[in-house]
Parts: sequence; C-alpha cells; structure tokens
Amino acid sequence: MRKFLIVRHLAVLAPSNNGWTKELNHVSWDGREPVYDIRTWNVDHSEYGKGVTLTSKELACLREALLAMQ
Repeated sequence: MRKFLIVRHLAVLAPSNNGWTKELNHVSWDGREPVYDIRTWNVDHSEYGKGVTLTSKELACLREALLAMQ
C-alpha cells in the first residue's frame, strides 16, 4: 500500500453500500506535492479504493466544465 497524508479533507460526495464514503481530499502520495483526489475511503481512512487524482489546473478545468453544464 502506498504512503499517503490527507492534507485537507474537502467534502464527502456520497456514501457507499459497504460503509465507505466517496470523498474529495487534498492528498500527498508518497511524499509528493499534494493533489486533489476523489476516491472511496473506509471510516478511519486507513484503507482506500481506486480513485482519480487531479492537479490544481485539472481541477480548475473540471470546475469550468461542470459550471458549463448548468
């Protein structure tokens, strides 16, 4: 398992059927610069599922795309 540090918890996006939650967090993976991260986490954040990471620039592009959908 990779080393990680949740620098900032930003939002719970949805609960999962197994008690885990899909979350948006700012996470440092393996000591690197933090990235924005969407994935499922268990209750105490000791385990995680597959997810996607985004740089600040990618997150800004996603924000613009979501705003354009409205």
